[in-house]
Amino acid sequence: MAPGGLFWWIGAGVLVVLELMSGTFYLLMIALGCVAAALAHIAGAAADAQFAIAAVVALAAVVLLRRSRFGRRKREQASRNPDVNLDIGQTLNVPAWHERRARATYRGAAWDVELAEGEPEDAQVYEIRELRGSRLIVVASRSQPAGAPAA
Repeated sequence: MAPGGLFWWIGAGVLVVLELMSGTFYLLMIALGCVAAALAHIAGAAADAQFAIAAVVALAAVVLLRRSRFGRRKREQASRNPDVNLDIGQTLNVPAWHERRARATYRGAAWDVELAEGEPEDAQVYEIRELRGSRLIVVASRSQPAGAPAA
């Protein structure tokens, strides 16, 4: 293998290793461009054609990735994102409501709780949907509380 082809294979390998550390898939798409250029080198393409092939394949792969479900991340506000705030999705009991607001004990402390728009006040268990400052915004829990009879 000529040194020019080795350049593309090493480049692809380095990009794959970097991709494993970042986890974004974009470096993997650029590595595909390097592999395409290495194959073009094996086929006897000139150096400028190899660079053009690497660029076109990498660009096409990045565009396809961007349009796929893997390239689109749903952006959520931090106050609603369970990856940022581990309280999102947790449940708590709210004993009584007053104008859609209440005080409830959660994690051993008293919290201000607010009922999300359109949610009923008669549920036993509520699920935290969002944190606004020190207020928990809750919705009626869709899961069956422990020990409750099935409907």
